[in-house]
Amino acid sequence: MNASEEVAPAIESILAAADERGGGDRRLSVAARSLPAALAAADEENRVPVIGEIKPTSPTTDGRRDDDPAALAEALVDGGAAALSVLTEPDHFGGSPGALQRVRETVSVPVLRKDFIRREEQLDVVEADAVLLIARFVDDLAGLVAAARERGFQPLVEVHTRDELDDALAAGAEIVGINNRDLARLEVSLSTFEELAPHAPEDVTLVAESGIASEEDAARMRRAGADGLLVGSALMDGDVETNTRRLVEGAK
Repeated sequence: MNASEEVAPAIESILAAADERGGGDRRLSVAARSLPAALAAADEENRVPVIGEIKPTSPTTDGRRDDDPAALAEALVDGGAAALSVLTEPDHFGGSPGALQRVRETVSVPVLRKDFIRREEQLDVVEADAVLLIARFVDDLAGLVAAARERGFQPLVEVHTRDELDDALAAGAEIVGINNRDLARLEVSLSTFEELAPHAPEDVTLVAESGIASEEDAARMRRAGADGLLVGSALMDGDVETNTRRLVEGAK
């Protein structure tokens, strides 16, 4: 990450905590379930390809959800989620590697590990099918993408700007998440995905992240070219299965 870049204080705190966390005690080797295949299968079944996120809390939401993560995972899948995302960041999002492990043991869909991974050894904390790598916060993106693949993970590289998208593609990213939230100001605009998506090759799996709060938002992202939608707060607020089904079936 460019040291001169400014980010919101909440993000600075998250990154500082991430830099303090170590890695696992052994190098992992994962037989991953395919995230792109799961999203494509949902589309073929005329379901909106939603990656449902288990997120107990975050700096940008009020309150906290402390339900059993395995039960939340089952509710998301019963509602039609094609894949799941689990926060493992403990200090600001209330996540844990243990929660991800329980979720992956409970469901058969692909599970994305969502965290602020900064160094290679931090990949070895817990098995998942995919891992989030945030282009803005990684110094050697190509090296970390390669290290993730060597372990069997599918790297989902998150970007917010055209330069970051170019960096992700140059690093060999095959799954790209376009975050509608600007981590410098924590502001959200769905136009971010609409502006960046046309610059991605057709063979790249595109995931729209953040700000998807309704069926209308989901339909808008799909029209803009999203192969998948990463949705957290809109599903966690209330009845998870009902919220998921409404989004999966209603945003055609």
